[in-house]
Amino acid sequence: MTNRDHRVISTGTPPWKSPVALSVFLHLLIVVVALAGWSWTGPVDEPPPRSISARLISQQQPEPGPVMEPDDRPDRDQQRRAEEEERKKAEAGAERRRQEEEARRIAEQKAREEEARRNAEEERKKQEALAKEREEAKAREAARQKAEAEARERERQKAEEERQRREAERKKADEEQRRQEEADRRRKEEEARKEAERKRLEAERRLKEQQLEALAEESRKAKEAEARRQQQAAAARAKEAQMLSESERYQQLIRERLSQAWYPPSSATEEMTARLRITLLPTGELADVRLVSSSGNTAFDNSALSAVRSLNRYPIPDDRETFERYFRQFTIEFNPHRLR
Repeated sequence: MTNRDHRVISTGTPPWKSPVALSVFLHLLIVVVALAGWSWTGPVDEPPPRSISARLISQQQPEPGPVMEPDDRPDRDQQRRAEEEERKKAEAGAERRRQEEEARRIAEQKAREEEARRNAEEERKKQEALAKEREEAKAREAARQKAEAEARERERQKAEEERQRREAERKKADEEQRRQEEADRRRKEEEARKEAERKRLEAERRLKEQQLEALAEESRKAKEAEARRQQQAAAARAKEAQMLSESERYQQLIRERLSQAWYPPSSATEEMTARLRITLLPTGELADVRLVSSSGNTAFDNSALSAVRSLNRYPIPDDRETFERYFRQFTIEFNPHRLR
C-alpha cells in the first residue's frame, strides 16, 4: 500500500491509550530505571585504614636484629574485598541494565507487533471494503450488461421479424419473376427448337452438297496424285538409272586409278584378296580407309592400303545425291587379276 492509498481510519480509542503513547511511556520508564541503577552502582567512599605504630622498650640493650617491615596484609585484604564488592555491584548493575534493555526490546517488539496487527486489520478491512465495492460494481456492471443484452435481443428480434417479412416479400416477388422467366424460357426454347430444326435441315442439305463436292474433289485430287506419283516414279527410275550409270562410270574410273597406283608384292598369289572400306569427302579427298577382310598376307594388305592412300583426289560425280549414296563410303576388293 503506497502513501497515496493510505487512509486514516479512526478506531475510537483515546489518544493516551494508543500504542504509540504506551511505547513512549515505556521508553521513559526504562530510561529512569537505568539512571537509578547507575547511581546505585557508584563507588562508596570508605575511611582510609588506620596505621598503628609500636615501639619496644627493654631494659637491656638488645642486640641489633633484622629490621621488620610493617605488615600491610590487612590493608590488601580489605582492598580486595572492596574491589570484589565493586565488581559484584558492577555485574549487578550490568545485569539490571541487560534485563531493562531486554524488557524495553520486548516492549518495543510487542508495540511493533501490535502496530503491525492493527495495520493488518485496517488493511484487511480496507481490502474487504474494496472487494465489496468491486463486487457491487461488478453486480452493477452485470446488471447493465444484462439490460443492454436484453435490449439488443429485442432489437435483434425486431430486426429478424423485419428481415423475415422482407424475405417473404422477396421470395414472393422472386417466385413471380421465376414463373414469368419460366414462361419466357419455354417460349424461347420452343422458338429455338424450331430454329434449330430449320438449321439442322439446312445443315444436312449443305452437308450433302459438301459431301458430293468433297467426293468429286477427292476423286480429282486422287487422279492428280496418281499422275504425280507416276511422274515421280518415272523421274525416280530415270534418276536411279542415271545415278547407277554415273556411279558405275566413276567406280570404273576409281578402279583404274587404284589399279595404276597398286603394286602388289612378289609373294602375291591369285587366291589372295583384301577387302577395304573407303570413306571420301565431298571434295573427292580420302577421309578414311580400313581393312575389312585381310588376304592373309601382311605385305599384300599393306600394298592395297598404300595404293588407296596414294591417290590425292578420287574421281567422284558432281551430283551430291549420287555421291552420298555410292561414294561417301564404299568397299573395294584387291586381287592380283581384278579390282572390284
